[in-house]
Order: sequence, then structure tokens, then C-alpha cells
Amino acid sequence: MLLLIALILIFLVLGAALFRRFNIPLIILALSLGIIFGKDVTGLIFFDNAKLTQQVADIALVFILFAGGYGIRRDDFKPIILPTTLLATVGVLITMAVTAAVFYFVSGWTLIRAVLVSAVISSTDAAAVFSILRTRSIQKKVSSITEIESAANDPMAVISTTLIIQIAAGSGSFSAGSVGLFAWQLIGGVAVGIAIGWAGIFLFKKLKDIDAGYYYIFLIALILASYSIAGLVRVSGMLSAFFAGFMLGNNKLPFKTSISSFISALSFIANTGLFILLGLLVSPRALRDIWPLGIAMFLILSFVARPAAVFLCTLFQKFTLKEQAFLSWSGIRGSVPIVLATYPLAAGLDPDNKIFNIVFLAVTLSVIFQGTTIGKFADILKLSTKERPKSKHKMELVTIIDTSYDLIEVFIDPDVYCGSCPVEDLELPSDSTITMITRNNKIIAPRGGAKLEPGDIVTLLVDERKIDEITQHIFDKFSDLVCDPPSK
Repeated sequence: MLLLIALILIFLVLGAALFRRFNIPLIILALSLGIIFGKDVTGLIFFDNAKLTQQVADIALVFILFAGGYGIRRDDFKPIILPTTLLATVGVLITMAVTAAVFYFVSGWTLIRAVLVSAVISSTDAAAVFSILRTRSIQKKVSSITEIESAANDPMAVISTTLIIQIAAGSGSFSAGSVGLFAWQLIGGVAVGIAIGWAGIFLFKKLKDIDAGYYYIFLIALILASYSIAGLVRVSGMLSAFFAGFMLGNNKLPFKTSISSFISALSFIANTGLFILLGLLVSPRALRDIWPLGIAMFLILSFVARPAAVFLCTLFQKFTLKEQAFLSWSGIRGSVPIVLATYPLAAGLDPDNKIFNIVFLAVTLSVIFQGTTIGKFADILKLSTKERPKSKHKMELVTIIDTSYDLIEVFIDPDVYCGSCPVEDLELPSDSTITMITRNNKIIAPRGGAKLEPGDIVTLLVDERKIDEITQHIFDKFSDLVCDPPSK
């Protein structure tokens, strides 16, 4: 068994480079490997325990949602708070309602079953969206909305699915009580997450004289606590984990850079492992019986429900038709819908695996067709922007006490600036200094005689309160240079 796991991971790493070249999200590779090693293809691993899958998936989802909240920056969120919040909450409910209504007539299923499968697949996927959009340079407004919404809308889908399963199982009903429970799950989840986040920040700052490894252990404990404590008071653990991550991500912590890398790695491992596990659970033979409904679900989501949700949530706001079209097509489905599809399976509400298989097929089609075309679609809509070159060399500031200093990168755009400027002529303030110059992926030591040139990426140690001032000071030095007119 261990050898098989090793082989799966080796194939995953080797295949990642090829998939990246064609801009195909890694989750498709992980799913494919799970299917290939599973019961219907090679039969090397036989796995059909839906209950265990749900339990493992829940734990993985907690880490994924925590990382999603951790990665959202308050400064990026503020300018787009209204459309993003609406899409992540009301938008999920609109998507669910429209999908359920259309699928009910198309499938001939009972209404409650149509609502259940629609709730399961109502959220977009942060991992798929991030892996695609962060390889492209797309207009800040729409890319930020898409990324933040995809990270923030999962808890709403989880709560909706859980509530509808209770109703379908006969342990609940649509009433004022169920609406109140829904509101309590939302508000309570946010409150617990914020409280755990503040407690974590306080304790992180108190733990100064220990090795960095203990911070990672404490972080894992904090993530698990945010979920389990919420469960004790019967509120959304997923929402709690998300907001605990948001609180920690927007505050200063000891070893913040290392912690951020660790959280990113945890989320990546959880996502990848989750998709391999889900691939093992799926039965390709069973897809033959439901493929028309799976395709119908994908078409309803992509061309009816998602556009309706985007249009209604951005109504009377300053959005162009092109921006609305991009937001509609960027609603890529991923890990959370497939995880949620195990909930009715484990609850005995999907004995023939139809809900799971339909969701699996619709998600796969979404990742393949939307995931591989979203970049080209942005080009067609003229929402792509010039991509800033990324340095292969990074310098990080690691601190265990609070400091107002940070390392920043300034790119000297060759399309805007010309000439060269010696480092000694920059006349930077005494509390700022250049630590590294990167030119054509080569490091240049910032001695006084060294020169800054267009195309350089300049790494500086600056006071966070003076970032804009220092950046503008450097650009002004280049603006003062007299450049030769371009030759005709």
C-alpha cells in the first residue's frame, strides 16, 4: 500500500509540469490518478467507504477554508466588499435556487432532491481559481472579486447542504425555525472564528522564546480548535475556520513569512490528497448512466444559474457587461462540491450514487472547459493586463517580535522609464535601504556604484508607513532623467 501511495505521488509531481504547460488545474491530475489506481480501472486500490471519505474530507476542508481566509487581504477586500459579499452569500443561494428550478424540470427528480444536488454544487472553488488566475495578469477588480468570492462562498454552500440534508432526512423542515437555525449557523460561525482568531494572535505574540517548529504545531491546533469549538456551540465550523484564518492573515505574527508558507503547503497537500481520495471513490462505469444529467448540470450552472447570480448581485453597481461576463465564466467548481456530494452519500440519501456522480462529472467539465479557457476569455474581453515579470530570487524578513519594517519589491517598468540611476544618487532616507537588485534573473549587490535600470526588480527594506513614499521617490528619480527619443 505504501508503495502504491508513493507511485501516485511520484506520478502527480511528474505530471504537474505537463498540466501546468496547458494551464490545466492540478486537481484534474489528482482526480485522474485516483480513478486510474481505483477499483474500476487498474483495481490496485479498492475504496468505497463514503462515511470515511466524508470524515477525511471534512478535516481537509477545514485546512483549505482556513487557508482561503488567511490569504484574503483586508486592503484588497475593502474596495470590492459589496459585490464580493453578495456573491459569496446571496449569490450562492441564487445559484442554488435557479439550478434547482431548471434541473427539477430537466431531470424529473423530486424537488427536494433537485434542491439538494443544487446546494451541493452551488459554490465555486478557490484552489482551481487561484491556480489559474495567478498564472495570468487580469484586471485587478474582477480578479480580486473572483479570488475572494471563491475563498469565501464555501461556508454558505456547506451550511445550505447540511440544512437541506436534515430536511430531506425528515429531521427538519422549511420553517421560521430552520431560517433561524441558518442565521445562527452564519452569525455564530463568524463570531467564533473571530474570537479564535484574536485568541490565536494574542498567544502567537506571547510565544516568543520557542523554536519556529512549535508555531506550526500551535497553528494546526488553532485550526482544529476553530472547527471543533464551533461544533460544540452548534454553529458552522467551516465558517469559523475561514474567519479565524482571515483574522490571523491580516495581523502581524512572529515568523509570519514561514507561517504563510506552511499554511499554503497544508492547503495544497489537503487539496491534492482530497482529490486523489475522491478519485478512488468514484466509479467511471457508473458515469455512463448519468452523463446526460451531468452535462445538463454543467450547462445549467455555467450558462443560466451563475450568470443570473452575477447579474443580480452586481445590479446597480459600476460593472460593465464585459466584467459581468468574466465573473460569470470564472465560477469554476472544484473540491468543495465533490466533498459535499459525499454528505448525502454518507447520510443514506444517495443510495445509487447519482448525486455524487452527477456532481463529479459537472465539476470535471467545469474545470476542463472553464479552467482552460478563462485566460483566453479575459483576452477576448480585453480584461487582461500587462504581466509584471516575477523574480526567481526572493528575500524574506523573518522576525519573532513586532516591527514596522518589511521587504518590498519595486519594478522599474521599461515601458515607462528609461536611462539608469546609480544607487548612490537615489538619496534614500536613512531608515530605508536597498537589499538586492534583480536583473534578468541575476542578483546584483546594491553597492553605491551599482545602477538601477529599466526592467530591474529592486528589493528594499522600508518602514511600512513609508512604502508609497519610497516607491514614488524611486520613480521620481527616473522621471527626472532625460531620455533619448526612440529612433525612427
